[in-house]
Amino acid sequence: MVERQEQAASDAVMTRIGQSVMLHHAGDREEARGRLLDLWTEIGEDGDPLHRCTLAHYMADTQDDPADELAWDLRALSAAEELTADRPAGHEDASAARALYPSLHLNLAADYAKLGRREAARTHLRRARTAAAALDTDTYGAGIRTAIRRLETRLGENDPDDPRSGPPRQRS
Repeated sequence: MVERQEQAASDAVMTRIGQSVMLHHAGDREEARGRLLDLWTEIGEDGDPLHRCTLAHYMADTQDDPADELAWDLRALSAAEELTADRPAGHEDASAARALYPSLHLNLAADYAKLGRREAARTHLRRARTAAAALDTDTYGAGIRTAIRRLETRLGENDPDDPRSGPPRQRS
């Protein structure tokens, strides 16, 4: 009985995160940010790592300041790492967090690029590329890989193992 109540509460949090994301995608960034921030306050910094990871991942997208976006993306990555360290590989929440790693690192790479921190951007771009190798060839995986290639082009990075990347750039 207690387990079902915990699952229902967990699902309610994810539902509320999803509703906020839908608001953001519909163009109501301020309302989405406000709801996510309220939910963050409810969850707390020591709340369920999957909730914190998911919420921070989406909260980053609602930020106006690139430094704030970076701070939220770092929170998301920290919660994902906490989640995967605490649970075995086959655990559902740990698997969900691992599936987010390519996107988390891609977002961090983009954040660092916006802030002019190209080496940090390249580091996270490489981590995103490595993590993306585990993704399926579905729409999500294809979208992440495409976004990685776009950022690689922006940063002048090429994946030597990807024939679509072209010849490696000469570095001076």
